[in-house]
Amino acid sequence: MKPFDYKWSRFYKSNTNFPYAGLELYLKENELIICSTVIDDANYSILTTQKLITKENGVETIGNLMNAIQKNPGDFKGYRGDPFTLGLLQLEDGNELKYFIETGKASMIMIHGIRTLLQTQKMTIKNVENVTRVWNKKNKQNEK
Repeated sequence: MKPFDYKWSRFYKSNTNFPYAGLELYLKENELIICSTVIDDANYSILTTQKLITKENGVETIGNLMNAIQKNPGDFKGYRGDPFTLGLLQLEDGNELKYFIETGKASMIMIHGIRTLLQTQKMTIKNVENVTRVWNKKNKQNEK
């Protein structure tokens, strides 16, 4: 839902739009930042095309999301009045990885970002081409 002007959560069209230069991210060539929830420099989650990086209370955890399973994201609608919650992923190796979710409408940024990445991993090249074609057609119609 537009506008995408939330306190902590953002989508990125390119890595140059990532405003947190002070966070040391070690990205591989062609690795793109998809979205993030950055509360402060000790508490954040950043989703890239290669991994999920979460720093909780200053402790950083990085996980490869290949074949990960998204668990219940908790009270992401904010019914308890909490400004953020933690989602959970089960990684392929059995370990779990938490990630920050800004509650309310902003919750869909991280939840859908992760869900889309996990679904895309299972797609064939033909599936990706079809989705891209539909997406581009829809965007052209919305520009009119």
